[in-house]
Amino acid sequence: MPANPFAWSFRAQFVFAALACSSLLAFALYSQRSLLLDPCPLCILQRVVFMALAVAFAIGALHAPRSRNGRRVYGVVAALLAATGAAIASRHLWLQSLPPELVPACGPGLSYMLEVFPLSDVIRDVFTGSGECAKVDWRLLGLSMPGWTLIWYLFLGFGALWAGFRRR
Repeated sequence: MPANPFAWSFRAQFVFAALACSSLLAFALYSQRSLLLDPCPLCILQRVVFMALAVAFAIGALHAPRSRNGRRVYGVVAALLAATGAAIASRHLWLQSLPPELVPACGPGLSYMLEVFPLSDVIRDVFTGSGECAKVDWRLLGLSMPGWTLIWYLFLGFGALWAGFRRR
């Protein structure tokens, strides 16, 4: 296998992306269990998107279609999932950038909302965000966790498009 990841095969690129998603999910669990950082509803949604991306990359790597159109389908599906995650992370970053007086009030936890409210209300409330989503508990090199997830979503999305659309 060449040292240049841009020259890797479709399968190798998708295996790397699936492992990256799995590693990011492992770090999220570590930060929850060991660092005692409780995830807000938007954090949970971002985790779900990383899980979906990991599954899409793993299926794409296992299938590794020989046809150009097959690779493109996997690339587009993964890129759309990454774009969804990037939109959620962007919303989360926007909530974190609000001044304290404009931060929405804290709402109930996601598990409680799923038990009590209809699904449409839960989805609306989660995407609206709450005060707990605006709190920054952790930073690395000046970026909060949603900032890093946005970078990873962009990296994985463009990587999926590269793997799916490059000429072989």
